[in-house]
Amino acid sequence: MTNFDPQGGVSIRGLRFRYDRGFTLEVARLDVAAGEQVLFAGASGCGKSTLLHLISGIETPETGSLFIGGTDICALRGSARDTFRGRRVGMVFQTFQLLQGFTALENVLLSLMLGAPTLDRPRVRAEAALERLGMRDLHAPVERLSVGQQQRVAVARAIVTEPSVVLADEPTASLDPANAEAAVDLIRSAARVAGAALIVTSHDPALRSVFSRTVDVAQFGVASATGLAGAAR
Repeated sequence: MTNFDPQGGVSIRGLRFRYDRGFTLEVARLDVAAGEQVLFAGASGCGKSTLLHLISGIETPETGSLFIGGTDICALRGSARDTFRGRRVGMVFQTFQLLQGFTALENVLLSLMLGAPTLDRPRVRAEAALERLGMRDLHAPVERLSVGQQQRVAVARAIVTEPSVVLADEPTASLDPANAEAAVDLIRSAARVAGAALIVTSHDPALRSVFSRTVDVAQFGVASATGLAGAAR
C-alpha cells in the first residue's frame, strides 16, 4: 500500500453514518494516498455509493473526520463545503448527468467556472481537458454524442478543476464488457494525468484484477437486530 501523505488524498477517521432503517456505516480508519487508485467493491446495497457521497461531502456523517488534501470536509458547512467540493473533488456519475442542450465545451466550462472560478484561462483549460481525452467536436450538443463521447465529457468535467480526488460511482454498470474496460481505462488514465487520487465503486468482480488495491465496503456495514441492510445504497 502507498504511504499516506496527510496533505493529499483521502483520510477517514472514526466516521459513522446511520440510515433511517437501522443500518450503520462505520469506518474507523481508511486512507487513500495522493495519486493512489482504489476500487471500493461489494454487492449492491452494502453502502458503496453512500461512502462515496460522504467522501464528497454530499452526505454528512454523525461523527468522525474526513480529510481531503489536508482539509476536514466534515468541518465545512454550507457554501464553504460546496466551494471546496467544486474545487477539490471531481465526480463521474453513472448516468453522466450532463446538461442537455449545452455543448461538450459548455458542460466542462460551466463546471470549471462554478467549481473553480478563480482559475485563470477557463476556456483554454476546458478545451485542453476535452482534447486530452480525445474529444474533437467540442461544440456538439451532448445529446447528439455517443455514449462513449458523453463519458469523455463527464470525465473531462471531473478533472478540469485539477481536483485532489476523483470519485466514480459504478461507471461501468450500464456498459457491455468491452465498453466497460475502455471506460475504466479512460477514468484511470485521466486521474493519473491529473495527479488525483481515484476511488471507483463497483459490484463487478472483473474490476478487482484491474486495481492494485480493493476495499470491501461490506466490512464497514453494521445492521441492528431489526434493521434492514437493504436501506444502504
